[in-house]
Amino acid sequence: MSGEFDLSGEQLLLPGRLGDPTRVLKTEPRADPRMVAAMAELGFDLAPEPIPVTAESPIEEIREFIAMIEPSYNDAFKIWFADLPPIDNVERHTEVITGADGNDIKLYIHRPRHASDSPSCVYHVHGGGMVLLAATDTPYVRWRDELAAAGMVVVGVEFRNGAGRLGNHPFPAGLNDCMSGLQWTFDNKAELGISKIIVSGESGGGNLSLAMTIRAKEDSKLDQIDGTYALCPYISNAWTRKIPELPSLYENDDYFLSCSAMGVMAVAYDPDHVNDHNPLCWPYHANREELKGLPPHVISVNELDPLRDEGLAYFRMLSAAGVPVYSRTVNGTAHAADVIFRGALPDVYAATIRDLKGFANSL
Repeated sequence: MSGEFDLSGEQLLLPGRLGDPTRVLKTEPRADPRMVAAMAELGFDLAPEPIPVTAESPIEEIREFIAMIEPSYNDAFKIWFADLPPIDNVERHTEVITGADGNDIKLYIHRPRHASDSPSCVYHVHGGGMVLLAATDTPYVRWRDELAAAGMVVVGVEFRNGAGRLGNHPFPAGLNDCMSGLQWTFDNKAELGISKIIVSGESGGGNLSLAMTIRAKEDSKLDQIDGTYALCPYISNAWTRKIPELPSLYENDDYFLSCSAMGVMAVAYDPDHVNDHNPLCWPYHANREELKGLPPHVISVNELDPLRDEGLAYFRMLSAAGVPVYSRTVNGTAHAADVIFRGALPDVYAATIRDLKGFANSL
């Protein structure tokens, strides 16, 4: 309990689980009730069961655990995206390219059927902590469709994961694939009919979007990225050793995401821990010199997300380095809720689409 008091002398409680360690989303007064109702269908409004592995478990057991839970996410997505109206004014095709490591990479291209001249392109990197899920999963196909329906061309990259059905390929395999897809998109701007390229993704895709931008600077390829829009980025690698400068790790732990599970996924991404402070692996560890000169950014976070404060910290780091940047906090929502609850939160979902498009238009 907080030792602070308001002007009337009443004792104040800290938010979330900082004030009440037993609190869950179902009893969280800040939570959007529509989101809670959707989560309650599958029990996500309550604290998750303890997971059977830890960050110290053998890598084979961690990979087995991730492979086991991956289908449950897709089952949930199918329920949450059921009964939505189809999007008919979008054209879709797939390109297969050869990556820098000699592997095939699929790029899923969605474009408005009646595009304006030289629309912006969103180069989309899907979520999943860099270790699970795929660009073909329900929320990401819909996200690309919705962005295209808003008037943008979208290129979704299918990168190698650290585990799961597209694994087991630790860092930097996924980052290399994302960079290869970006290079193809840049090289084919004329054929795609696009003007600017905005790199964007949520959660693990937010990590990769930020890491790609840092990597582009290292490789002298910043001309390939006009802007970066990262949603709820998973970037600190501080989930097994919660640090006080990121209080949302305590405040919102077990609100849809658990820090213990995120720590396990981090091991699958970098099993030997040789990149624990490498900003290409965990962008939270970038220094000011590495951030200087980057293109404009947006950092979007969710109020009830354990990852909220690492995103806000990165926003402040960018600002201190002189990067044009703004941040937004989507109140009442858990991790990535403005991307995955299209049915329950249509207005919140639409607001994020509008903001991304507005950012692209501003560049």
